[in-house]
Amino acid sequence: MNKLTLVFSAALALVSTLISTHTLAAGDAALGQAKSATCIGCHGVNGNSMVPIFPKLAGQSEAYLLKQLREFKTHDRADATMAGMVAPLTDADMQNIAAYYVAQTLTPGTAKAGANMALGEKIYRGGKKDTGVTACIACHGPQGKGIPAAGFPVLSSQHAAYVAKQLKLFRQDSINAQTGSTKPSRTNDFEGMMINFTKSLTNAEIDAVSEYITTLH
Repeated sequence: MNKLTLVFSAALALVSTLISTHTLAAGDAALGQAKSATCIGCHGVNGNSMVPIFPKLAGQSEAYLLKQLREFKTHDRADATMAGMVAPLTDADMQNIAAYYVAQTLTPGTAKAGANMALGEKIYRGGKKDTGVTACIACHGPQGKGIPAAGFPVLSSQHAAYVAKQLKLFRQDSINAQTGSTKPSRTNDFEGMMINFTKSLTNAEIDAVSEYITTLH
């Protein structure tokens, strides 16, 4: 059994554990729609943002959305804009907003011309055998639908620019650790899974897998 297979098997075992322990959100979508009015400027009507650096929220996992909102509020996920947006929200408000967005229909994504789709697909479906990086498919599924019960987000049709930005923020944590830098990074992934996935990816590989992800549906 090669190293990649071992990592893949470990990821599947972790998924099973998370599904058995993860508590799903239980918000009120109607109340969430009213509260989401302030979100439209960045995330668009019904959660389909028109600006590539802002994520689409429509159809996202309810539990994942709630986790992110809570962590913006506690600053476990750093973002000055989102920290300000969630500051006045109660936990019930956040549950309701998450419930609203999960019920919306996600619009299809489109990769930019000239994107290295072959490389993106190779990493998404096969990982990087030389560095033991697990394939994205292990946690996010063949069509990028994620595993909601385990808290793994939907990636399909997400803006490539947003996905690439987040992957580079996860990777920055490893760069900071190696260089002593204090540049902004993202560290709110479960057990460092995304930090581990991104640490050996080049910019070209991140951009390629991000463009491939936006075409999944």
